Amino acid sequence: MSAFQTQIRHDWTPAEVETLFNLPFNDLLFQAQTVHRQHFDPNAVQVSTLLSIKTGACPEDCKYCPQSNRYDTGLEKEKLMEVEKVLQEAKAAKDTGASRFCMGAAWRSPKKKDMPYVTAMVKGVKEMGLETCMTLGMLTSEQAAELAEAGLDYYNHNLDTSPEFYGEIITTRTYSDRLDTLANVRDAGIKVCSGGIVGMGETVKDRAGLLIQLANMPQHPESVPINMLVRVEGTPLAEQAELDPFDFIRTIAVARIMMPQSHVRLSAGREEMNEEMHALAYFAGANSIFYGEKLLTTANPESNKDLQLFDRLGIKPEQRDVERCDDGEEDLLREQMQRVENDKFFYDAAQG
Repeated sequence: MSAFQTQIRHDWTPAEVETLFNLPFNDLLFQAQTVHRQHFDPNAVQVSTLLSIKTGACPEDCKYCPQSNRYDTGLEKEKLMEVEKVLQEAKAAKDTGASRFCMGAAWRSPKKKDMPYVTAMVKGVKEMGLETCMTLGMLTSEQAAELAEAGLDYYNHNLDTSPEFYGEIITTRTYSDRLDTLANVRDAGIKVCSGGIVGMGETVKDRAGLLIQLANMPQHPESVPINMLVRVEGTPLAEQAELDPFDFIRTIAVARIMMPQSHVRLSAGREEMNEEMHALAYFAGANSIFYGEKLLTTANPESNKDLQLFDRLGIKPEQRDVERCDDGEEDLLREQMQRVENDKFFYDAAQG
């Protein structure tokens, strides 16, 4: 293997990345596994649980998304969850082995009135000893700083695809908007979770373009979700041709080679992956998953199935050390939870 493939780089060229994609499959996986072993325990997978804290009524026109209010997918709109309910879900996730709890809201961006509720969620989940992650849409620098102060560990904001193909999928938010949010998150000291979706009709060149955008950032995202399109009835991509499973595995492997120290996560689309495909993805360098019954609004393999497969493969959930709140922060959290009990922190987030 060439020396450059084991270095942390931020200057990948399209020709180099397309060459990786076009390698014989076995050669590509060998390189990816070699890189993976240099930076990670090859038999450990980081486990996260994702909860939709506010579902539906999103004004964006992302063609893959059942939460857009532009498409009739049969999805029921929901209000922002009570903080207490979110914390109950977080505790259940921890009890089933999750080390990170991710919370997602279907917003274009959070409004000022939303921020006290989401920061209370972050503080409550953090107190449990879990890593925290949120995805709330676009963030200003001030909102990112507020989340950082609350103790948010990760912020998810995917680029989705290459800059060239992006306009075919989304028109209500620019690529620059997404990059600006990621810059605001990084500047606030929050770890970045950013990846994309394959299987939307993009080319290999587009997959390479997405990974180049991520790998050539001044600092690689700590977490890189690689999603396989879930074709939801009612969305414009419902009839998109099924992705070749080997193309998905190739994307995982190239992401691992280009971003050696990042966690590469299997996200949406796992319900359609059989056990053999899961195992191959782990071999290609995937070392993070979302588990549980739902991934925001689409099906996801149940946690016991994942753990059963882990046992068969000799894989263990990755253990992470998370700092808990000090006594003063615990007192503040109790005060916040008392306000939750009185106020319910419950309003129709879709309406304003």
